Amino acid sequence: MAIKFHNPASVSFSGKYSLGAEVPAGARMLYVSGQVGVDSRGKLQPTFEKQAAQVWKNIAQVLKSGGMSYKNIVKVTVFLIDSRFVGPYRAVRDQFIKDAPYPASTLLIVAGLADPAMLVEVEVVAAK
Repeated sequence: MAIKFHNPASVSFSGKYSLGAEVPAGARMLYVSGQVGVDSRGKLQPTFEKQAAQVWKNIAQVLKSGGMSYKNIVKVTVFLIDSRFVGPYRAVRDQFIKDAPYPASTLLIVAGLADPAMLVEVEVVAAK
């Protein structure tokens, strides 16, 4: 059985996400810890857009390690430190998550992350 995404017409939503994702019994799950805009050398990227892109590159590497890709993501949780970053975040995300069905998603505005220079953190759950 394949993963099934739910978007009932009786619930209003807009954007590139699904309202629900149903993972079948027996699927292999991969929980990816929150990723931030730090590259493989430990360098935090200097701008929001570069941090967001690095986040998605890091996620790709963890997914690859688990034999998965962006297409296997069923849930995304995004933490931004400022609501002004919502539009720019979505623009960056769309460079990596390009095609429907889109994963279920939650976006939160938070007071801060582990390092005050960090502007975005994203965690995902993938299934295959």
